[in-house]
Amino acid sequence: MALSRDGILAAADIKTQEIDVPEWGGTVFIKGMSGAERDQFEASNRRSDGEQNLTNVRARFLVRCIVNENGTRIFADQDAAALGKKSSSALTRLWEAANEANGTSAEAQEETEGNSEPEGGSDSPSN
Repeated sequence: MALSRDGILAAADIKTQEIDVPEWGGTVFIKGMSGAERDQFEASNRRSDGEQNLTNVRARFLVRCIVNENGTRIFADQDAAALGKKSSSALTRLWEAANEANGTSAEAQEETEGNSEPEGGSDSPSN
């Protein structure tokens, strides 16, 4: 079934999941980013010399993905320095969940790369 423009734009395709964080004594909601939000984050990682800025990258990513139960961000970008001082194990757990929610985990990227490669066989138009 082919989707229409309106159908695509109306689709509720950004998911939120609740993650237990025992180090903090409760749960946190992680939301996937929109395409524009992800592009903005990726642009913020580029230094003037063209290299990636990986300083406090987990916290800088998480401040954009941690939301309340209504899906609204609870941290501003400026909160990344403070969040980065929290438990490494808690941040790693949330980082992994946020990467999964945004299709940026190593597994998701491998799957995407694998799906872009032709698998050969009778599906190939050059047979």
